[in-house]
Amino acid sequence: MNLKRLGAPIVLAVVATIALSSCAANEAPAESGSTTTAAAEKFSGTLNGIGSSAQGAAQTTWVAGFQQNNPDATINYDPQGSGAGRTSFISGAADFAGSDAALKDTELAGAFALCAAGTKGIDLPVYISPIAIAYNVDGLKDLKLDADTIAGIFSGAITTWDDAKIKALNKDATLPSAPITVVHRSDDSGTTQNFTEYLAANAKTVWTSPASQTFPFQVGDAAKGTSGVADATKNAANSITYIDESGSAGLSIAQLKVGDSFVKLSAAGAADVVAASPIADGRDDNDLAIAIDRTNTDKNAWPLVLVSYVIACQQYQDADKAALVKGYVNYIVTDEAQKAAAEQAGSAPLSADLAKKVAAAAATIK
Repeated sequence: MNLKRLGAPIVLAVVATIALSSCAANEAPAESGSTTTAAAEKFSGTLNGIGSSAQGAAQTTWVAGFQQNNPDATINYDPQGSGAGRTSFISGAADFAGSDAALKDTELAGAFALCAAGTKGIDLPVYISPIAIAYNVDGLKDLKLDADTIAGIFSGAITTWDDAKIKALNKDATLPSAPITVVHRSDDSGTTQNFTEYLAANAKTVWTSPASQTFPFQVGDAAKGTSGVADATKNAANSITYIDESGSAGLSIAQLKVGDSFVKLSAAGAADVVAASPIADGRDDNDLAIAIDRTNTDKNAWPLVLVSYVIACQQYQDADKAALVKGYVNYIVTDEAQKAAAEQAGSAPLSADLAKKVAAAAATIK
């Protein structure tokens, strides 16, 4: 198991959690369409995955559980970032990718090195998490922000904490006159893609750049990966960043204006938004890319959400590799594995309906 950026105490805690939660995961075949238990089949071999740093904590949890149930299998996951994951998968350097953004049309139009001739990669949603607007400002609690103000801060139009637009949303707060230090991702990032999609949909008059996996403005400081932006924000006074909630420990988290109300970040609110969003149009039958409704204003909704995917071949050239990928994905979407990831990473378990769809799509991998 690849343990990059994760300490041994964390891994031991994960293994202990999985030992309690998944000891029965491979004991009996699941009912048709059920994600409560994984199949009784035992798996062997090695898979190498590269991708989303937001998925990092969840992948460590899933790998520990899967390898406990399948001691002859080895799953390596390197959280280099979503863009690196998709590039590595397409080139054949990784057996699967973890990505907070689905495959682009341009990527789907090309060839995939490990996939059988004429077949493509498919997007299988496995991880749902809110994106936090996290900040490090001494003495500032319960910061409230709306989409226009977030867009102004991260585009460089709002440069000080006592700007009139921030004051208008935080009338009872003591805001310093200090400059704002913006921290953003330096690498191509699915988290950036989701963050900029949210701003493009909700702050159209302020956010003038289209959604992108590359942060579009020359402002603030850049850092690689979820852990990189977390560390940079913690080490810079009066700083702010966007980050998968799993990496936000030790930072304050802003409330988000959704409709007419300010909402506190919650995994449940993120999951509700995903549950109400459709599968994207124009994809192959087993490609489950989700068109997230960024303008959802339901009570307690958190539309600043990411859905992270395992990207795999619909058909591999290597049948043994296909069987192992299928087995691993089927394990990931079990109730046990989703619950364990939620406990370790703060993510939202897939809904029963979405988990069944993913299991059905994974079952077609060959």
